Amino acid sequence: MELSLIRSLMDKEFYDEHRGAKCPDRLFSKDVRKIKQSIDKAMERYSRSVTPDEIEALFMTANPTFTTAQKAVYSGLFNRVKKEQAMGTDVAQEVLSKLFQQVIGEDIANLGFDYVNGDRSSLEPLRSLLEKYGDDFTPNLNIEWDDIDMDTLLEKNDLEARWSFNIPTLTRVIEGINAGHLIEVGARPNTGKTSFHASLIASPSGFAHQGANCIILCNEESAHRVGARYLTAATGMTMQEIRKNPSRARDLYAPVKERIKIKDATGRDMSWVESVCKSYKPDLVLLDMGDKFATTGGFARVDEALKANAIYARQIAKQHECAMFYMSQLSADAEGRIELNQSMMEGSRTGKAAEADLMILIAKNPTTTVEGQEEDTERHINIVKNKLTGWHGRVKCNLEYRTARYVL
Repeated sequence: MELSLIRSLMDKEFYDEHRGAKCPDRLFSKDVRKIKQSIDKAMERYSRSVTPDEIEALFMTANPTFTTAQKAVYSGLFNRVKKEQAMGTDVAQEVLSKLFQQVIGEDIANLGFDYVNGDRSSLEPLRSLLEKYGDDFTPNLNIEWDDIDMDTLLEKNDLEARWSFNIPTLTRVIEGINAGHLIEVGARPNTGKTSFHASLIASPSGFAHQGANCIILCNEESAHRVGARYLTAATGMTMQEIRKNPSRARDLYAPVKERIKIKDATGRDMSWVESVCKSYKPDLVLLDMGDKFATTGGFARVDEALKANAIYARQIAKQHECAMFYMSQLSADAEGRIELNQSMMEGSRTGKAAEADLMILIAKNPTTTVEGQEEDTERHINIVKNKLTGWHGRVKCNLEYRTARYVL
């Protein structure tokens, strides 16, 4: 019965009607109670109905220290939840009401027994329960309603981006990003993903120049190799030119360097990323590569683990009020193509995409490299998901390889 109630609570309409005091955690057994708490968190963050798969992904990701035995217990429990049918709304309401009445009735009976047997300290909590609940044991709620003052609504729905893109062709269609946004960026190998984020952050008018405190967590290339891209992007000089004129390069690099922190995060997971955000409070966090922060234990399929990872990344962005960039590889389906789509994300055709506020996929022209010939520098930026402005399509720019800058 409690598993059917759990399925019913995954429906937002039912949950909203019975949340809080009407459905205390005590109604459920110990292990099921933890699942119910995950539903509470999901409803608070996403404000929509959720599926058992989504709750399982959130639950497993939030408990990375589970032993193999614990994972097996909860995986079995979630499998049972998935097989359960949600109760009809009327039946679920009646069952929940009866269970609630039993719990409150037991509390009142226990406090009354204690009082009769000389425990005078039980009188106040007994009186409080009797005052709080009427004859039908329906709680008298004291809700702190959300502020819908006009000024508040205008502030919370401000469409102006806090951090603007510095690639003109991109800025014309998407001005920029704000705290709480999850931006997924994908490309095939050797397309220029690292140069893309180095250019957005460190080159002229980039996020760092706008005052954003940026943290780059890399687990593919070493921190020093990534740092070198940021150095050339910030100065507009090649590494050879920097060695010849270090004084000029240092002057150009200094204002950017103060806003950027880079760390080799090989072997780290998303819970560590959250600790970094909590400790350093950045304006922008970039994960290169995002998928490598995923915890795969406890998931039957890789795509489930990657979806849970993206959900966690989005939670971090919202809770810690930072913009989150999630770099990703594209599958072989994207090779040699300039028009790309969400299904080309490697390892997760739909799961990761579902969490993104903005999805940018980068492509280069399908040219054949000839020895001695300069590689084609044109890049195609595909906007395949856009909850910020709604614009979808493809814009062009160029990659300056030697300085890691994306320009017109």
